[in-house]
Amino acid sequence: MSRVCYFTGKKTEVGNAITRRGKAKYLGGVGKKITGITKRKFKPNIQKVHAIVDGTVMRVRVSAKAIHSGLVVKRQKRNYKPAEKAVS
Repeated sequence: MSRVCYFTGKKTEVGNAITRRGKAKYLGGVGKKITGITKRKFKPNIQKVHAIVDGTVMRVRVSAKAIHSGLVVKRQKRNYKPAEKAVS
């Protein structure tokens, strides 16, 4: 199952982690130097929620940003009460 938001389409993206060494020029140094570049992943905060989609309740994978921004309409909680046992 892929890490993709149902509503916004957010997915994992690739970037670089840049390692630097040295003292900045404005602090009196000779400047920061890049000592290494490594691939890294930026993963979205995906959650599984029960949401109402097209009038039906579905379990979908959505980003936390979609939940906060109100794109997701959550289902109502069940109003379940167990049946009382007959006292004899």
